[in-house]
Amino acid sequence: MTAYPPEPWNLAGQAYLSVWRVQVSELPELPDGVEPAVAGGRAQVFAAWIDYQEPGQLRYHELLAAVAVRGRRLSSSITDIWVDSEVSLAGGRALWGIPKDLAALDFTHGRTFTASATTQEDWIATAAFTARPSLPVRMPAAFDVIQILDGRLKRSPVRAKTRSHPAAADWRINEAGPLGFLAGQRPVLSAHLRDFKIVFGG
Repeated sequence: MTAYPPEPWNLAGQAYLSVWRVQVSELPELPDGVEPAVAGGRAQVFAAWIDYQEPGQLRYHELLAAVAVRGRRLSSSITDIWVDSEVSLAGGRALWGIPKDLAALDFTHGRTFTASATTQEDWIATAAFTARPSLPVRMPAAFDVIQILDGRLKRSPVRAKTRSHPAAADWRINEAGPLGFLAGQRPVLSAHLRDFKIVFGG
């Protein structure tokens, strides 16, 4: 059994986020009892590349996709997620029911941030984010992540602090891969969540 910290996890780093509006019929499967938050027949899907850094408890890379869902407050459910840390994988599954898998994640920071994700079977996605000169974007400071853990819905609180700056994002997604439902579509918003700090879990 891989040792992992108890919840909550205190994490920090850099995140690069894009938001899509997706037809409900094209969404990946959500946990039983969880419904997408829908407006105009479309749901919001968030995909993010995250570099967890010091002074956070863990240091690793992550690619995730989550769907905004109905909840008592702003909520999402993670449908696909890859990390390059066995500790993060074990803890995410055991503590919160987050369906983490392992992948090779390559990040390059700079004026343009670039990232790629591949598994032993195939590539998942690549992306490039370039900052746009603009005022910071307001992002939620608190939300819930809803998953299935031990056959029951698990609602995990997340508290965040970050400086969010608009970005232009160029995604390339494997149409035959798990994020294929986003292939060929353009995100409606992209941002760099700079120097974030989050507390994940209760």
